[in-house]
Amino acid sequence: MRSYRLDDGRRVWCTSPAEAGQLWREMTAGDGYYRQAAERLRPGDTVLDIGANIGLASLAFAGAQPQAHITAVEPVPALFDCLERNLTEQAPNARALRVAVGAAPGTASMVYYPGAPANSSLYADREADDRLSRTFLRNSGIDEESTEVIVGDLHANGETIEVEVTTVSRLLRSGGLTEVALLKIDVERAERDVLAGIEQEDWPKIGSVVAEVDNSAGDGLEAFCKQLHAQGFTTRVRQDESLRGTDIHEVDAVREA
Repeated sequence: MRSYRLDDGRRVWCTSPAEAGQLWREMTAGDGYYRQAAERLRPGDTVLDIGANIGLASLAFAGAQPQAHITAVEPVPALFDCLERNLTEQAPNARALRVAVGAAPGTASMVYYPGAPANSSLYADREADDRLSRTFLRNSGIDEESTEVIVGDLHANGETIEVEVTTVSRLLRSGGLTEVALLKIDVERAERDVLAGIEQEDWPKIGSVVAEVDNSAGDGLEAFCKQLHAQGFTTRVRQDESLRGTDIHEVDAVREA
């Protein structure tokens, strides 16, 4: 666990300072959907942060609305330790749970990348993860030689770990939650599983969704949005310039009036 200073002066605990800086810029970008979702929060709103990593999205939500009640969920032990400490120190209305979220409760194997923690996934694909990182680095202005050196190490030592899996509906029941203003999803190719784990009776409790969606299968983005449309949401889709040429998109969904 290492300390990293954010550009707003706060210090957070992380496993990768370089990645922490990148993620914080993603969470706070002016045209990004995470920031826009944070600005919609009102006092007393409840947030479910699925795939919380070290908690930077939760900190952004808490910063925008200090009276929001946040449940942040992360299954990787090393990341969870940072998450729990960051929330304890900086977001008193937030709690951390060490569990993955999917279509059904149980256990599953996931790959944790110590060199690229945010790419850890129940659906890890080293070749695809290398391509994504390579494109991101090139878009960020890193020269070809340096890009290859960096990418060569990022996903080289993936560790397979067993994690507990729950569902959004079980989180609602166990937490006594009757309303969720914002459901945030960032789970590296498992986002459709998260939606599949929401029972029909629980959909009306969810006011908005902000998610990172992987479209590498060709129809994942369309299917994700269609499922939200069927539940009464309107959606917007964007792709950050740093991810131009990749299959990663942001989706912002709000319930129709």
